[in-house]
Amino acid sequence: MNAHRTRETFPKDTSEQLARALGEAVLKLWGDIPASLQTRLFREATTAQDVKLRPQLAVFLHDKHPRTAAGKRSQAMIEPDSLGG
Repeated sequence: MNAHRTRETFPKDTSEQLARALGEAVLKLWGDIPASLQTRLFREATTAQDVKLRPQLAVFLHDKHPRTAAGKRSQAMIEPDSLGG
């Protein structure tokens, strides 16, 4: 494969399918992604789209993270950190 090969362009529907597949993979792995990279991805997504999406995207990703999603399922349970220790 030639390193200087010109970039292939895909039809719009194919590009959208590829972007969707990549986005779904990121969501599946969200809890395993380092926080610094999560922040970069979040900022890029909300900068590239509409800043008004930030609150919605934050809640959506919060629900995808194993630690924070578990807290949502058991809201009645008080976390140790909330007790000051």
